[in-house]
Amino acid sequence: MRVRGWACALWLTILPCAPAEGEVILHGFAQAGYAARITGAALPSGGGDFLVGDERLQLSLSGAIPAGVGGFSAKVDFFHDAVAGTTGLDVREAYLDVGGGKIRARVGRQIITWGTGDLLFINDVFPKDWTALFTGRPLEYLKVGSDALKLTGQVGPVGLEAVAVPFFEPDRLPSAERFFLYDPFPQVTRRTSEEPRSDLGNTELALKVSGSLSGWDLALYTHRGYYQTPIMVPDDTAVPPSLSMRYPRRNVYGGSVRGAALGGVVSLEAGYYDSPEDGSGTDPLVPNSQALFLAGYQRQLTADFTVGLQYYGERTLRYDRYLSNLPPGFPKQDELRQIATARLTRLLKYQTWKLSLFGYWSPTEGDFYLIPEVWHSLADGVWFSAGANVFGGRSETSFFGQLDKNDNVYVNLRYEF
Repeated sequence: MRVRGWACALWLTILPCAPAEGEVILHGFAQAGYAARITGAALPSGGGDFLVGDERLQLSLSGAIPAGVGGFSAKVDFFHDAVAGTTGLDVREAYLDVGGGKIRARVGRQIITWGTGDLLFINDVFPKDWTALFTGRPLEYLKVGSDALKLTGQVGPVGLEAVAVPFFEPDRLPSAERFFLYDPFPQVTRRTSEEPRSDLGNTELALKVSGSLSGWDLALYTHRGYYQTPIMVPDDTAVPPSLSMRYPRRNVYGGSVRGAALGGVVSLEAGYYDSPEDGSGTDPLVPNSQALFLAGYQRQLTADFTVGLQYYGERTLRYDRYLSNLPPGFPKQDELRQIATARLTRLLKYQTWKLSLFGYWSPTEGDFYLIPEVWHSLADGVWFSAGANVFGGRSETSFFGQLDKNDNVYVNLRYEF
């Protein structure tokens, strides 16, 4: 659990003082979710088959500040983790909106989504919870809130969105306590993690400039910050040997376009990841700079059946230097990693049933990830979903191949109020 003290203090102070004359809306849900591994393999850590045993209550409060100067919103989850035997509090969002007209500000914990990808991300550099995706939790839990200041404005037809994130929030990755994962340093048991310190100079900055032209949505992006997934830095001179996890700096520059074409919706996105800590491309432990691209197409074939396709690629720059400095025995990444995805969605019985399948396949790494799911509305505000996460690959060092022993089934039940 990661809860920023200033965000909690802010909302404990503000919410009890919400103006009586303003409209305050309270809603939320109660939810139970469970996921269990079905491969029969035993974890080295001694963990069992259950990946998730989650019961939670979310309360969401929102309202307007008098005189029309802004508003507020908060989403807080109270949860019980039956696998770990713990309870806790997760502040999903807690922010104030101030201003109106052409310039607005949002300060506090907020979820920010950029880019055009469907479960593929180039210019969406904000944190994600991959454990939530791999265990079948509702898709809203893939995104993690950032404690940030966001300014939005409009200059004629051009929209501006500037974000400052002073407190680094990494991606939430599967842990070896619950997942089978590839470990290049299995002999090292002493491990530490080092996140960027909360200094003004380490504040992540991002800017999005957007507009439309002839029915097409256009956007440019830039970001100065850090990779959201850590690198492993071994120290063989320490006794016993140690391994530190840290987050290198990264600069991102990109753009996207989306619009109606070819009987559906076409999207294109590209980005350049500048790795300033390895400008020469000779450090095999720090990511090389990369060029990334994504093409997507979505079409509604019938009234209740939709198909979405995507093709993604990331090219490692200065690849020859990367190869010449790769230590013996280390797994080699491809110069051009490619991924194709497909999403099939069918609605039935007046849209009270939804059958869906999302799949990743990498022709270069030879691995895949499938998510079949059935969703059903039992009554107004009551629904359940059930599905599976199926992984596979020819190598235990590839992204999805390392998860091959983690195939699982899941079920979620939610009552919304």
